[in-house]
Amino acid sequence: MNRQAVDVLEPSSEHYQPHRPAIAAARGATTPQGASREGVLRVLVVENDARAADALLKGLLRQGYATQSVGTGAQALRAHHDADLVLLDLDLPDLDGLEVCRGIRAVSNTPIITVTARGSELDRVLGLQAGSDDYLVKPYGFRELLARMDAVMRRVRTQQSATARIIDHGPLRIDAGARVATLDGEPVDLTRKEFDLLYLLASQPDTVVPRRQIMAQVWDDAWSPQGRTVDTHVSTLRGKLGASEWITTVRGIGFRLGHP
Repeated sequence: MNRQAVDVLEPSSEHYQPHRPAIAAARGATTPQGASREGVLRVLVVENDARAADALLKGLLRQGYATQSVGTGAQALRAHHDADLVLLDLDLPDLDGLEVCRGIRAVSNTPIITVTARGSELDRVLGLQAGSDDYLVKPYGFRELLARMDAVMRRVRTQQSATARIIDHGPLRIDAGARVATLDGEPVDLTRKEFDLLYLLASQPDTVVPRRQIMAQVWDDAWSPQGRTVDTHVSTLRGKLGASEWITTVRGIGFRLGHP
């Protein structure tokens, strides 16, 4: 990733603009002479707390990211089209962040990391079900946030550069290149994680895929407590495929693709 160029916007702006020296001085950031925008990751920060947003922008700028900050859900729904990655707080003044996450996911595959004070298991499950690619609870370490951002974008780049591959499993067809799954010729509406999980299981037919491998390959997070993340996505996948037999649970080990 090229991080030589830095862009910044005022929190109320809705479009990425060239870095301005006055703002750089205010945020303690600088732009290298002759820096290029090409290859710079554009991060949209959706945060209601202006002080928290400013601190986060300052840190991201120092790491070389192009940044934009908005404070409402409506602004986020307009601005996410120009971003490569969205950092989304759930506590917004106009819309619940989960609705914003669903709204973005309905029209875009832009990666979303939920960054919020809501830390219960139910909150995490709801965030993932809404389409978030990762979930980070406040307070958090900035280095952990950067690591999670890199992990999410690494998965995206791997998916984008992967050679197209089609897997047929009975009436189920999975096109890895187009990232499309069809059942009896009809498209199945899947989130990014649901597709990755289904593709992983289908790529190893008649094989039990351990939970830890699923966490490592789909979430790039084998070291975290596994919790209910995998089970939640498996349950949702079964519902979308129309039969629980599509994914078989092997207690204490993992899951395998079934033959309804």
